[in-house]
Amino acid sequence: MITGIVGQAGWMGMQRGMEGVRQNASEIASIKQIEGSSVRDISAPLIDQSLNVRQVEASAKVLQSSVDRLDHLIDLRA
Repeated sequence: MITGIVGQAGWMGMQRGMEGVRQNASEIASIKQIEGSSVRDISAPLIDQSLNVRQVEASAKVLQSSVDRLDHLIDLRA
């Protein structure tokens, strides 16, 4: 359950990060990288991959915080 704007922001951040991870993995494994004919050096998508993983981790914490807040409010009402 996504709760409010904060939860939605966390979910969207996770989606963006996962899309970046997919793109970087595709670039890393591309035939152009293997042949050495890629425009970008292999280090660029590897660094981007690390950044995207951190994006997913941070967004997951935001989403978890939102869920925890909702759980706390439910406990107060009960």
